[in-house]
Amino acid sequence: VQLQASGGGLVQAGASLRLSCAASSSKYAMAWFRQNLEKEREFVAAASWSGATTYYADSVRGRFTISRDNAKNTAYLQMNDLKPEDTAVYYCAQAKAYGMDLTQEATYEYWGQGTLVTVSS
Repeated sequence: VQLQASGGGLVQAGASLRLSCAASSSKYAMAWFRQNLEKEREFVAAASWSGATTYYADSVRGRFTISRDNAKNTAYLQMNDLKPEDTAVYYCAQAKAYGMDLTQEATYEYWGQGTLVTVSS
């Protein structure tokens, strides 16, 4: 499985961005993680295969929305009201199986290359 993340960029605080993750196949849950220079990679959001079940980190809940279009094998992360602390490289990932904890990095077997989001104050 290959994942290609896109949509990052430089924006001002309060702006919005939508990240996309195109997968060669998408039969399992997909998620977004992020990493900046000061922290380890952290969970951002995840969606089950159907998209009916979603999970969010507390820091982004209410501002970010994960969705997916399985017909296009693509997952999205709509990011609203961006803050400087959201600055990071964002990675999309696909789970290795069903029934796993979607907030844990170890659940994911396939990873995209990352897309940089920079939010200026």
